[in-house]
Amino acid sequence: MSRKIGNPKELFNSTQYGFSQAISAKGSRIVSISGQVAWDASQALSGVADLYSETSKALENLQIALQSVSAGIHAVMSLRIYIVDYKLKESASISRALKAFFPEGNQPTATWIGVNCLANPDFRVEIEAMAVVSDE
Repeated sequence: MSRKIGNPKELFNSTQYGFSQAISAKGSRIVSISGQVAWDASQALSGVADLYSETSKALENLQIALQSVSAGIHAVMSLRIYIVDYKLKESASISRALKAFFPEGNQPTATWIGVNCLANPDFRVEIEAMAVVSDE
């Protein structure tokens, strides 16, 4: 897969928050990943103490889902991040998790969406993704 990241100087520096402004990709397969939450295989939120750890666990689950279709995090083009009762002051927790998960220079685009609730009242964050991979 070939990929070009665009972070033009005319736009704000989004990489400081863990995402890029634009990405184009050329590949042979599109992968769509359902919203991932911090549940483990037994549907428990174990080890989730705060928004950072919940976001990190959801990203780990995203990686597991990607691996199940022979894709890696480098193939992720865009994220949609749903956050229950989102407050701007919480952005640091999400940014920190994104920056820890995605290597610098390989950050996908992202849209953060504040919502009233998710599928389970215990969830605070859900992350869905789109990836492009090459079958080479």
